[in-house]
Amino acid sequence: MSRDGTCQGSRRRLLKAITAGSVGGLVGVAGCVGDPEQAGADDDGEFDTVQFGVLEPFTGEFSDLAEERHQGTELAIQQINESDEYDFTIEYEEYDTQLDPATATQRAEQAVQSDGAQFITGCISSSSALAINDFALENEVVYTPGAADVSITGSECNEYVFRFETNTAQIAEAMAQWTADELGDRIFYHIADYAYGDSVLEEVETRMESISDSYERVDVTRSDPGSTDFEAFISQISNASDEADALVVGMTGADLAIFLSQASARGLQDEIPIVTTTASFRAVRAGAGEGAYNVYSGVRYIPGIETGDNEAFVDAYQDEYDDVPDNFSRVGYESIRMVANGIREAGSNDPTTVRETLSGMEHDTIFGPNEFRACDQQAVNPVWMGECVEPDEGELADVELLTDLSGEGAIPDCEETGCEL
Repeated sequence: MSRDGTCQGSRRRLLKAITAGSVGGLVGVAGCVGDPEQAGADDDGEFDTVQFGVLEPFTGEFSDLAEERHQGTELAIQQINESDEYDFTIEYEEYDTQLDPATATQRAEQAVQSDGAQFITGCISSSSALAINDFALENEVVYTPGAADVSITGSECNEYVFRFETNTAQIAEAMAQWTADELGDRIFYHIADYAYGDSVLEEVETRMESISDSYERVDVTRSDPGSTDFEAFISQISNASDEADALVVGMTGADLAIFLSQASARGLQDEIPIVTTTASFRAVRAGAGEGAYNVYSGVRYIPGIETGDNEAFVDAYQDEYDDVPDNFSRVGYESIRMVANGIREAGSNDPTTVRETLSGMEHDTIFGPNEFRACDQQAVNPVWMGECVEPDEGELADVELLTDLSGEGAIPDCEETGCEL
């Protein structure tokens, strides 16, 4: 399925099924994802192709982040298809989810039921990703989301969902510790009013309460996703700045960039320290311009980290796109690589067989040895705390790392996640 929503490739699969000359082949075309005829396997279970559906919000407020993630996805697919280490190639189609859960589900249905996708990846919006979580279970396809809401691999987890994106709980662990130590424990929150914003509020607050007996939630303001005027919220925060030690902002993408730009124009950073979950994202820093200066942020990834095979990834990404990767680039990249490793290890492109192999399997990644841990299938990623600072040249803020936390130190204990697999 191309981004414009037109079907591609289904005729080829129909002809393969008809050529096979069996009722089972025709049933496979109707949507039996694991069927060998649809999956491109022969009678001995051997296969030479794997079909992916790539679901991203290519239009809307997260389009820059979507394109960034898509480039990481494409790079991984290109490397796998050119490598002698894999005896299969990956085919894929792109689908525009438009930041809407209903549209995301429709596109997933098209990918799996019309185009024969056995594996799906993407959806930066947490609300859309949660919708695809349910779809993946119902249709028994492996799904690697690009969103950070904790419940994706927490209370809403299922055995077909594997996440390389660092979740909000992991970032909140680094943010809460640093904020309590360096700024204080009286917190004003501003969040986007959807699943991700709620997750930031819950995860940061839970950790602040466990760190400090004197923790105080000063207030919470909420803005609709896609908002462009934050003046009223900034005024409310400014009026309460004497009562709070820090403002924690739970937004991302264009929403956060606009908020930071408008907050800077009002001089809010001079009244209260601003701590965010995603201001370290390059797209946010670019959109906010000088508004990102002196803003603190949890950090999931920057290209300068010296871990695993990150240097090789950065070099390959620069060679391909004449640009440096950022957070969502590495999410797309490793989501594909780790699933491909699971397919290779399983010796099968059947999603059920692959998900059984992937769970708890160790991989060499840009972060070093890593895994989708068996209890919730969340990657065990390191995190950092950083500050966006004025650069020596140009306008784009640099990210200066302040602290780091290991993957094991950042991820919640299995019994705390709410996931039951």
